[in-house]
This record gives sequence, C-alpha cells and structure tokens, in this order.
Amino acid sequence: MSMARQKKSKPSRSSKPQDQKQKQSDRSKKERDKQANRHILRIGGAFICCMALAVSTILYTMVTQKHLWSGNTALNSLILHSVQQRRINGVRGEILDRSNQPLAKQSIAYTVAANFDTRTEEEKADDEKLRAYQRQNVIEQAKEQGRTSQVEAALKVEDEKVDTYIEDPKAAAKGIASVLGDLVDEEELATLIEDGQKNGYSQIELGMGTKRISLEQKDKLEALKIPGLSFIETTKREYPITPFSSNMIGFAAYDDDAGRIVGKAGLEQTMESYLGATDGIEEYRASKFNEELPGTKKLIQQASNGDNVKLTIDSSLQQTIEDNLQLTMDQSKATVAWCLVMDPETGKILGWGSYPTFDQNTHLVIPSFVDRVSEAVIEPGSIIKPLYYAMAIDAGVYPYNETYRAGSFSYVVDELTGKITRVGEGTPTAYPPILDAMGNDYGVLTFADGLAHSSNIALCELLSNYLDRETVAKYQDAFDLFEKTDIPFLNEMVGVSNSKSATDYLSSGFGQASSMTVLELCKAYSAIFNDGIMMKPYVVDSIIDPMTGQTMQKFTPEAVGTPIKADTAHEVIDLMRHVMDDGMTGQRFRIDGVDMALKTGTGEIYNEETHTYDKTNYTSSVIAAAPADDPKVLVCYGMQGPHYLNYSAEPFINIMKAALKAQNVNTGTDQSVTESYQEWTTAQMPSLVSHSLDYATQMLSDKSVNTIVIGNGDTIVNQFPAPSTTINSNDNVMLLTNGPERKMPDMIGWTRKDITAFWQLTGISISADGYGRVNWQSIDVDSPIQDDTVIEVKLE
Repeated sequence: MSMARQKKSKPSRSSKPQDQKQKQSDRSKKERDKQANRHILRIGGAFICCMALAVSTILYTMVTQKHLWSGNTALNSLILHSVQQRRINGVRGEILDRSNQPLAKQSIAYTVAANFDTRTEEEKADDEKLRAYQRQNVIEQAKEQGRTSQVEAALKVEDEKVDTYIEDPKAAAKGIASVLGDLVDEEELATLIEDGQKNGYSQIELGMGTKRISLEQKDKLEALKIPGLSFIETTKREYPITPFSSNMIGFAAYDDDAGRIVGKAGLEQTMESYLGATDGIEEYRASKFNEELPGTKKLIQQASNGDNVKLTIDSSLQQTIEDNLQLTMDQSKATVAWCLVMDPETGKILGWGSYPTFDQNTHLVIPSFVDRVSEAVIEPGSIIKPLYYAMAIDAGVYPYNETYRAGSFSYVVDELTGKITRVGEGTPTAYPPILDAMGNDYGVLTFADGLAHSSNIALCELLSNYLDRETVAKYQDAFDLFEKTDIPFLNEMVGVSNSKSATDYLSSGFGQASSMTVLELCKAYSAIFNDGIMMKPYVVDSIIDPMTGQTMQKFTPEAVGTPIKADTAHEVIDLMRHVMDDGMTGQRFRIDGVDMALKTGTGEIYNEETHTYDKTNYTSSVIAAAPADDPKVLVCYGMQGPHYLNYSAEPFINIMKAALKAQNVNTGTDQSVTESYQEWTTAQMPSLVSHSLDYATQMLSDKSVNTIVIGNGDTIVNQFPAPSTTINSNDNVMLLTNGPERKMPDMIGWTRKDITAFWQLTGISISADGYGRVNWQSIDVDSPIQDDTVIEVKLE
C-alpha cells in the first residue's frame, strides 16, 4: 500500500502584515514613554532648581536681611521686628488712716537712663530716610486735613521724637546732680556714663539716686535738655506724709529680684499677702517709635491688684506725735523717744510714734529698725506703780489708813520662808538699802501720797508687808505682763520677769529688774482705764477691696481678761489724779480744763556691756488717761536721755490735747491761737467735689470751720478733709477750684497737717521749720503764687 506525502502548512500571506504592525506599535509606545519620562525629568529638574533658588533666596534674605537681586533692605524699617513685651503694673494696695486718707500709695515714677550712639553708618542713613519719610507724612496729612498752618508745630513734635545721644558725660553728670542733689555723686555718675560710652552700650541706667524719681524731678531734668537722657516710666511707693509712724508702717520699695514693689519693713512687710500686687504681661508688635500696631496686642498674664488696708490711726493726732517726738529729741537731747495713744475702751491704736525715725520715701538712712513701742524692752520705772497698787486694792490688802516712813528701806530676808522684813536704817544687812529717787526723804507718808511722790519705799512696804509673791504672780499673769500682746500684723518682743531674789522682787514694784515693752504696759493699763476690762491692742481696722470699696475683713475690739474689779480700777484712777496735785511729781503735766489720771516715771537703764546701770542716761515717761471719770484716750509718752529731771512737759501736753480732739472730747479752746469759734462742735465733712463754690460755701456755713478757697474758679475739683471725715470747730477746710489764678493764703496758726494738705492739693512746695503752729510765712497774704513757687514757713 502506498502512502501519500503530507505537506506542512504555511502561514497565510494576510497574517504577516498584522504582526509587523503590532511590532511597530509596541516600539512607538515605548518611544513615547521614554519621551514622557524625559519630559517629566526636565520639569522636575526645573522645579527643583526653582525651589532651590527660592530657598537660597529666602536663606540669603534671612541671614543678610537684604534682597538677593536688588540689594535693598528686606525689613520694614518702620516696624520693630521682634515681638515686644510690656509689663502691666498691678497696683499695690493703699494704706489708709481711719478717715480713709492715704498714708501709702503707688504712684508713677521715672528711672533716668543714658543713651549712646552705637549705630552703623548704614543704620544712620536709614534713620535719616525714616525721619524724612515721617516728616513728609506729617506734611501730607496736614494738607489733607486742611491744617497747613499747623505744619510747623506738627513737625516740631515729630522732631522731638528723634533720638539723641550722650555727647559730654561730665556735662550730663553735672546737670543730673544739679537736680537730684545729694541723691547722686557727680563724679561717680560721670565715670558710670563714660564707662557705658566706652563699652559700646546703647543704653544704661544710672544707679542709685536716679531710680524712681518724681515727676517734678523728671520735669526739671527735661528742662535742662541734656542730650541722650531718657526716662523709663515705672512705679514707686509714695508716702504723702512722712515720717509717719515710720517703723510701725514701714516702707515698701521696688525689688529687682521680684520685679515689683515689695514690703521691706513694718506693716508693709507683714501684710504683703494683702497689699502685694502681681504684675501682668502683654505682647504686641510696635513701630520703631514704640507705637503699638493695631490688632497686635495679646494678653499673656492678667495683673492682680493688692487690697487696701485701713488703720485705726488718726492722721492729725499722728502728725502731732511726730512733731512733738522730734521736739523731745531736740530739746531733751534724747537718744530715743516714743508715744502710744490708745482708746482704752476698744484697744484701738490712735497714734504710734518711735524715734529716731526716717523718711519713708527715700529710706536712705534708717537710724534704727527697732520700734520703741513694740520691739524694745525697757525697765519702765515708776509708771508701773499703779498696777501694783491695783493688785493690793483688788486683793483686799491695801492699807488705806496707814502710813509708812519714806526715805530708805533696809531689810533682811528669812532664808527658809523668803519673808522680807524691814529693819532700822543703818542696820547692817546682806542687801543694799533701797532709796527713794534722788535720795529724797519725804518723811512719814500715806500710801496715796507715796504714789503721788513716786516713792519707791511705798512699793517696798506693799510688797513686803501686804502682798506676797504668789498674789503678785497671779496678778502679773492676769495683766498679761511679760507676755506678747498678740497685736495683729506687728512684730513684738516680750519683757522678762526677774524677781527671784528679794532685791529684784522689790525692785520690780517700781519698774526695775523686770522688763516689758510699752505695748505690754499699755495693754495692762487698759484694764485700769476701762472698768477692769483689759483690751487687746490693734492698729489694723479692716481690709478693703480697692475696686468696690467693700470691707472684706473687719477687726473688732476684743476683751482679753478682767484682771481687776471695776471698783478697783476707779480707786486707782482717783489715786492717779492725786499725782498732779501741787508739789507732786505730775504737777507740770496738768492741763487746764482736762481731768486726767496720770503717773510719771524715771527708770535706770541697764548696760549689757558693763553689767551696771547707766549713771548718765535714764528712762523718763508719763502714762495718763482722760477724762479721768470716763477715759477715752490713754497716752504713754517717754524717752531715754540725760534730761530726766526737768524735761519739758510741752510735748506730752500737746499730744494729750490732740488725742482728746481726735476722740471729740471737748477740752476748751486753745488760747495760744486766736480762734474764730469759741463753741465746740463736730460735724461730718460733706462731699463737695464737682459742686459749685456757692454750694460748697453754703454747705460749710454752719460747720464753724475756717474755709480756705484755692484758685479763682467756680467749681470744686478737690477738697480737704475727705468726705465723711469728722471735722471740729476751727478746723481748716480747703477747697481747690478749677481756676488757674492762686493767691497766698494766711497760714498763721496752721499746723503741719494743714501745710501738708495744701501741698497735696496744689503741688506747691512748702519748706517748714520748727514745731507747733505757723507763726511766720515767707510770702505775703494774697500775693500771686504759681506751681513752681516755694513757700517757707516757721512753726512755734
């Protein structure tokens, strides 16, 4: 069988062109993809180059602060380029007297700075362009607003904004010293300015004496037009009247570490948590002239104001205390002096003085940080004797109808019982005899006369024959002697009881051996003058919200014990009245028309270095209350110095009169001054600000006061005293009007309080010399006076 040969099949001619087309299509697609990729790469490269160029330009501009291509400054020369930060001053609370008159307040102050030209030539050129730009703006704005006639004045204002720089350091120092005087040292100031200039500083502050100066001092420095001098606005603590219980109130000052005003002494320090303020902070953008740009301010921290502290102090009385303590220091050559005035019924402190003192505004020299009222312990001397009489009377052992032999007291002591027995004069004993002051021998006396003569022997008799140690210790505890008074917010020391030996036990009865503070003593005496009820002293009346005026915390009278019966207190007061009889120790302290209970005292001062009593300086003091039948004031006045025998009674009398006036107790008129109204009246001072002068005159017409109108206006813009203050017959009431023309008032008879009030109302400087009342003034009555007038007065 034969087989047929099979042939292979061949592709058709029609499929070959199709394959070729497909291959061509694939090649075209690949080519297109390559072209697209190359295009993308070119675009990406271009973009990257552009970005690199932009970033390089930005970096170049950031580093050089110039445009890369033009070379021009990139920053707006009118705008400061950093965010500015501004402190928002919190306001420290005010300290007020009992009539709401400010005793301490926060005010605007200025720190002097010296500016030096540290600009580059380019910066100087920019500043010239800037000034030209600003001047052109002023001209154009004036034209637009139709004020072409005012262009010159506007340009002058603009030119005053131009910075100036120190040219001559010595001349600048001389000018500053001519205004600030002793506050600065001219040579040191010149050296400081020269150093700042040499070291390339743009601005420096000029140190102590040039910080926180007053507006008046700033104005005087600006008037000198010293090139390169500028002023940094800040705040300071201001004391309108000073010295004013400087140790007790203390002072506050700017603290660089805290960055704010902080209490440094006295109530300013102890009440920091009430008075202290917290400053706030805000940020803003500003022009080169430090003008805030609209819409850029941002509050970072809210400021917090301090609370006001109202005291029980009467300003008029306190100024009398200040004047008369200074008089005491001068007349009696005292080394220290003090005065405390208290309302024995409530414990309110009406006046508090401690000398030597200091100016609370400058506080450059502080003679002593020790407050003589609460921080100095003394052996009080004979003013303590009435307390021991009270012990004997209250214990029922006082020898009413008996007498004793004054002069000297010799004694022996039973070693087993401790019993003290008096022996005949000249009898040898192991103990030194106790003598009456100055070796006086008053012979045979009643115990009442013994107190009036301030006989030490009377106390020795009471302590050895009528009182025993246990009874004395019980009453000392009841009177809170040798313990702190716990007066709020004030630092105090405490006395020491020293009566272990027989001699010290007897000596304590006439104010030696044991010690105490004046404040301790007055607290105990409040029981004598308040029907046996002892009151806790206090000087802070209330804490007040400065925004609303609402009282946040009120301090009220606090009875802290009844050490003696009311009848005992009345008997002691009668004994103390006897002290001012003719020939007695208190005779020279009498005041016509005033019924007082009083005790004088002289005490020896123990010298810690020599361990002996000083034979040159002594403690001299007076404690008194009036009116004796219903005491409204307790006055304790004293000093230490060589004049302990016949020191002047004038300071005490002046203070007692002022204290009674402060408490509205009628003591008759002051015959040393011609007074318009003889009848004693009191009234409340009306609010007269913003009222017409006619209305004010009418409101005061029935108040029996002397009305002093300041200025020739018809509307009252300020007044003294403040509204609701108690005013008395013959007080000076001052009304400041809106008129610019002022005339010199008749200041004869004015007190320092009146002088201070006039200064506060007008800002016119008054130089006062002396104490008491004005008896001479340098400018004739009704003569024109200006803001820069300096008035001189003498007081007597």
